[in-house]
Amino acid sequence: MDDTLKRLLDAEMRAEQIAQEAEQEREHIIQAAMADARAEDQRFTARVPDLHRGFIAKAEERAEQTIAELKRRYDERHVQLRNMAEEREQEALDTAFELLIDPSR
Repeated sequence: MDDTLKRLLDAEMRAEQIAQEAEQEREHIIQAAMADARAEDQRFTARVPDLHRGFIAKAEERAEQTIAELKRRYDERHVQLRNMAEEREQEALDTAFELLIDPSR
């Protein structure tokens, strides 16, 4: 019986030691995961200015493209209006001369 009791106590002590080792390993894994998470957060935080600059650069590029497109449209419309004015210039001059010559019209 002494032998059985001794084996049970040894088994209990080994089980307790295994449980303690598992608890230490669990704590180690948790600490490592937290350290990894902090490192990832720091890397992301360090990249924020670069990401911001990238977004700003793209926004500026799109704005420049939009401005160029609007200027091109404006120039086209200006040419159209100028052509229309030139086409009707003679008609306007003729009408003005007729009014000057015969104001009763």
